[in-house]
Amino acid sequence: MSTPRPFGRALCAMITPFTADDTLDLDQARRLAAHLVAEGCDGLVLSGTTGESPTTTDAEKAALVRAVREEVGPDIHVVAGVGTPSTRHTVELARQAEEAGANGLLVVSPYYSRPPQDAVEAHFRTVADATGLPVMLYDIPGRAGVRIGTESLLRLAEHDRIVAVKDCTNDLLAATKVIGRTSLAYYSGSEETNLPLYAVGAAGYVSTVANVVPALMRAPLDAHDKGDVAEAARLNHLTLPLSELMMASGLPGTVTVKALLGIPVREPLRPASQDQVAALQKAYDNLVH
Repeated sequence: MSTPRPFGRALCAMITPFTADDTLDLDQARRLAAHLVAEGCDGLVLSGTTGESPTTTDAEKAALVRAVREEVGPDIHVVAGVGTPSTRHTVELARQAEEAGANGLLVVSPYYSRPPQDAVEAHFRTVADATGLPVMLYDIPGRAGVRIGTESLLRLAEHDRIVAVKDCTNDLLAATKVIGRTSLAYYSGSEETNLPLYAVGAAGYVSTVANVVPALMRAPLDAHDKGDVAEAARLNHLTLPLSELMMASGLPGTVTVKALLGIPVREPLRPASQDQVAALQKAYDNLVH
């Protein structure tokens, strides 16, 4: 049985570029989107965690979708992050994203209030019912404060428009169970699980590190698809030092990406220090040269 890939295989959790005066930089967003696609990204996920969605306005989110869609054309997947703690607001953002040109929705568990599982399920169903777009559930308990339980995922998989999961649980056992029992397309949301999840039937990944090395993040999956698992493992190991520094150094991935790209973050995030930028640049240089 082939693995379903409703949003492609190699997706980038794209940053949201800002200018020095903290306004949305749509020109930079277009340039970055075009570059990422040229370097092998099948899709772009906008306004997620890496996209600083808690600090962008509804109007900025819509403008970003429109600009990126216009830039990359109709054949590239543009998935809009629409999750908020409020079901009503999430529905509004979902409809706005559909109108702006997104062809998929990323919906995180309703965070902060920590609702029980039946309420989490109801939230996702309500959002999925609100538009005609396919939905990728975003399971990131470390940020949301609530996990999407395995039994909840099995039930949610019965909804026609709930087609995928971005998995940031690092729970390979639970993910493997759901992959084996449903048609949900699993996307790794943590670089260290990109290849392990892919090997057990995941569809691909949604990567923060892909903002800076998109082709190198895709390479292990390409090798795996060719049946060369040893080469896939070798290529995966090559990217680990940079991925670890970008994602597990104590700084948010948004900060480390923007440090390498020279793009401002929005408060409450703060830019990396000079020493941190130097360490990131060294790891990047070691990988690409």
